[in-house]
Amino acid sequence: MASTVSLDKETLLEDGMPPAKKPRKLLPSLKTKKPRELVLVIGTGISAAVAPQVPALKSWKGLIQALLDAAIDFDLLEDEESKRFQKCLHEDKNLVHVAHDLIQKLSPRTSNVRSTFFKDCLYEVFDDLESKMEDSGKQLLQSVLHLMENGALVLTTNFDNLLELYAAHQGKHLESLDLTDEKKVLEWAQEKRKLSVLHIHGVYTNPSGIVLHPAGYQNVLRNTEVMREIQKLYENKSFLFLGCGWTVDDTTFQALFLEAVKHKSDLEHFMLVRRGDVDEFKKLRENMLDKGIKVISYGDEYADLPEYFERLTSEIAMRGRTGMPKEGQQLNGSAAAHAEVKGKEGSLEPRGFTLCSSLESQAGFQPLLPRRMQPLSLSPAQALSHGRGRPKPGQQPSGRPEPITVPLLSSTEPGPFRQGRGQDRASTDEHLV
Repeated sequence: MASTVSLDKETLLEDGMPPAKKPRKLLPSLKTKKPRELVLVIGTGISAAVAPQVPALKSWKGLIQALLDAAIDFDLLEDEESKRFQKCLHEDKNLVHVAHDLIQKLSPRTSNVRSTFFKDCLYEVFDDLESKMEDSGKQLLQSVLHLMENGALVLTTNFDNLLELYAAHQGKHLESLDLTDEKKVLEWAQEKRKLSVLHIHGVYTNPSGIVLHPAGYQNVLRNTEVMREIQKLYENKSFLFLGCGWTVDDTTFQALFLEAVKHKSDLEHFMLVRRGDVDEFKKLRENMLDKGIKVISYGDEYADLPEYFERLTSEIAMRGRTGMPKEGQQLNGSAAAHAEVKGKEGSLEPRGFTLCSSLESQAGFQPLLPRRMQPLSLSPAQALSHGRGRPKPGQQPSGRPEPITVPLLSSTEPGPFRQGRGQDRASTDEHLV
């Protein structure tokens, strides 16, 4: 036993580096999605990973503090006002309300001159974002952009335009949308503006579109056509929350996507989070299941997200292009059921069976078969070409030989990972590691 322990220790320390971590497995019900079936929701965690040197990107509290500091630097607040806002931040009061009050203070309706100061504060806070992006963060943005180009929709709760800036650097144009333009929001929800990013709180480059209070998006809430299309997205697509945490508690997000949607627990959405504290992770997972959201751990460290999301993106984008898994992968659910039966005329072995046989021999397992089998009828010519249905010696062939039946996977029977909503909900970590 001692020699074994010594050997393992030498192996681990041989090159002076710790052993590489085993990559997290991708959840089957997520990796089998196609890009056009997804709506990516980008939260502060992504922006903080892209440009960690900018405190305003890390949290609502960081953003309000940065705006407050800028307002103080520009002498826009009296001492008493500054102290009141600092106290609210310190006491962790409703940060969205604090931010709304600060914006109102910097944009009083009684003065068209001072209203421009809020824009000045925003530009001071988000100054020169492009130069502050880090490579690991760019990897995240590249994955998001890749899914967008393959049909995924993107919305964000962030004020920054990091994704748009990165895309421009790659020679691609993304349009920034906010809730003030109902026509464009409707077209986005109808998938007519796929290369657009919907900023549900607005974007700093258009201060008039900044929305924190329900009064700011009443125009959208009252537009039944827009709301119907927006809510259909939550009912019919899978939302993938990235760097969001408790974004679903955001009042704007709730008003747009959650309040009018019934039977949310029957839906299938996903949230990628750091494992972190086990109790907090389990609590978040339990709470999100009621909203139809599966909470998935991408790893124990924030640094694990770019690699995990890149692998996930590659898998999803590949399926979006081909609709079939790579060689050596098992067909799942409807993909297996709809595998095209091709080959030379008269072949009795559908292509789906060839793949399963290959998998059995290569991977060492028995492929799962559905409970119900559906017969495939072959023509007389096909049957005769394989030596079946031929008459016995001395017997005259009849005009219409009996057809031969071959088992085929049913196209109506769900496979091991069904594409329907609310299926295969992960409740323990064994699905994730």
